[in-house]
Amino acid sequence: MSLLTPAAQARTALTTPAATTPPGAPAAAPTTAAAGPRPFGPVGAGDARRHELAAFLRSRRERIAPEQVGLPMTGRRRTPGLRREEVAQLAAVGVTWYTWLEQGRDIQVSAQVLDAVARALLLDPSERAHLFTLAGADDPAPVLECPTVTPSVRLLLDQLAPFPAVVVNSRYDVLAYNAQYTGIVGDLAELPPEDRNLMWMAFTPSQFREVLVDYRTERLGMVARFRSAMADHSSEPAWKALLARVLRASPDFTELWQRHDVMRPVNGIKRFQVPGVGLLSCEYTNFWLSPRMGTRMITYTPLDDGTRALMDHLPTSL
Repeated sequence: MSLLTPAAQARTALTTPAATTPPGAPAAAPTTAAAGPRPFGPVGAGDARRHELAAFLRSRRERIAPEQVGLPMTGRRRTPGLRREEVAQLAAVGVTWYTWLEQGRDIQVSAQVLDAVARALLLDPSERAHLFTLAGADDPAPVLECPTVTPSVRLLLDQLAPFPAVVVNSRYDVLAYNAQYTGIVGDLAELPPEDRNLMWMAFTPSQFREVLVDYRTERLGMVARFRSAMADHSSEPAWKALLARVLRASPDFTELWQRHDVMRPVNGIKRFQVPGVGLLSCEYTNFWLSPRMGTRMITYTPLDDGTRALMDHLPTSL
């Protein structure tokens, strides 16, 4: 027989955590504190990320018709897309556990379960990466980017000789280039793929940094353009990884990054002091290869007759 008053019994029932584990939950089960309502207080970064994860999962679930994943249409549906229990069934996880995940509860989640959820929701590579980022987990099978350009763009690069030209994306990854460009920055094929990035080359020892005459001024603009472009990609792992890598490698970059300067790509003038060739004064022009300001071809044309003559003597490694 309980010695508590009815009011005390009610309070105890409200504060006593459930002792059961939701079916299908991962080995690292949610804590009892996470299973109940969270106390009122300031919303931290973890809370904001979980709320974003919850909204993202709902939006992906609601866009999928049952027949897309082989489920029969049964009865009238009050909400679009799949039901939560259907996603849980497809991912082979507990319904309660998936509901908590979509509600933004503070629960532990394994990479294996996230992988199953990603497959159940038919996420594309970008969406899958976003899911793992929001969940704060490492993807066990990350989709590696394979940057390519069309054969017509490669043909155009070659036809621009003797003018140097390069194709980069908004993250400054070098996607393609002609032989004359290697005469300025060196043999890019000898670099590891992760180092074929102009931002990385500008802030670490490289031929690109050595030949760029006004490199201090140029780097100001590069960082400002990188920050401006990153606003549209701040959750993408490749962008975050590059930023973290350059921050670790270069105090100069860290100082410039903390200025929060932003700038859109513009045309302008660059000077290169190429060993064995001389001073090249070039006008660079951006030619956009996509509807948005992403991938672009940059051409370098001579500002004077002297530079034009020197371009014929650029060493080539292609």
